[in-house]
Amino acid sequence: MRLSPPLASPLRIAAARLWLPDRRDTTEAALAAGRVDEETATRLGYREVTVSPDRSAPEMAVSAATDALEAAGWDGASVDMVTHAWTYHQGHDFWSPANYVAHHMGASTATAVGVQQMCNGGAAALEVAAARMIADPSVARSAVTTGDRFLAPAFDRWLGDYELVYGDAGTALLLDRAQGPYELLSVATVVRSEYETMHRGDDEFSSMARTLPQVDVRRTKRAFVASGAEPGFAKALIDAVLEAVTTALAEAGLAADDPAVRFLTLPRLGAGPLEEFFYPAVNRLGLRHAEILNLGGSTGHLGAGDSAANLATLHAEKRLAEGDVALLLSLGGGFSWSCVAVRAAA
Repeated sequence: MRLSPPLASPLRIAAARLWLPDRRDTTEAALAAGRVDEETATRLGYREVTVSPDRSAPEMAVSAATDALEAAGWDGASVDMVTHAWTYHQGHDFWSPANYVAHHMGASTATAVGVQQMCNGGAAALEVAAARMIADPSVARSAVTTGDRFLAPAFDRWLGDYELVYGDAGTALLLDRAQGPYELLSVATVVRSEYETMHRGDDEFSSMARTLPQVDVRRTKRAFVASGAEPGFAKALIDAVLEAVTTALAEAGLAADDPAVRFLTLPRLGAGPLEEFFYPAVNRLGLRHAEILNLGGSTGHLGAGDSAANLATLHAEKRLAEGDVALLLSLGGGFSWSCVAVRAAA
């Protein structure tokens, strides 16, 4: 989705915030307790992951949104739209977490929309909010939030999936038409829905929520491999990354070798799969001046929140100078890949 000219000016990101719980589950402790083996821990490369012992996923999203409102100097009542994304359980089976977030961040009259696009949900929610702002002049401000929490025994954050460990967090981005430290240049998404089976396997459809005692993504992925669908996925992943980044750059009016393109942030997956699949794709892009960043070593994979968390981290570390561009790469089961292009404003 093109967000730069021919519009008069790009939308702005007025604040980007990552809210993390204080508790950490270290790889050293997980190894000592037998919750992960040495070979897996080495391939994953995480030092620690974040754990929320008390706050639910929507509550963490509200905390991130509250921090973002304070940073931007906004009142929650000034927000016209809230899009909330998540990957996993939001604390209740039959309700609207998006409306909860809107209510508790003080935006009770804002249009609230939930976006469940697995781990690419944050980018999808950003795309939904930006598209609404472009289409509807009455929507002057939007909040884009994510919240995910992966607690035992229903979810084994260390061994419930391959190639990543899950961390708990909330994130928030605030969109404005004119004010903010970052210009939102483009959001490009690539979809390959034939790979939805990776997270479904050959399971039958259930008649109610939460019928399994524990989420086991490894089981559905083994079924996916047994079906013979795996060989094409590695190529599809690399091709999709190339397409998403190339499209985001083109829609932002940028070339890959533009000196302004300073960073490309990767999804917060384990180091092994990033080296095996993502770096080969990124190395073909010709990003001569961009530093490729994996920022998840001390958090784990944050469900739907990786892209927003990566921008929040760049902001907190003051990594972007005026005119610098960051590319925020994400992916999610289903399957979809997105690249968000942002530029530090004057």
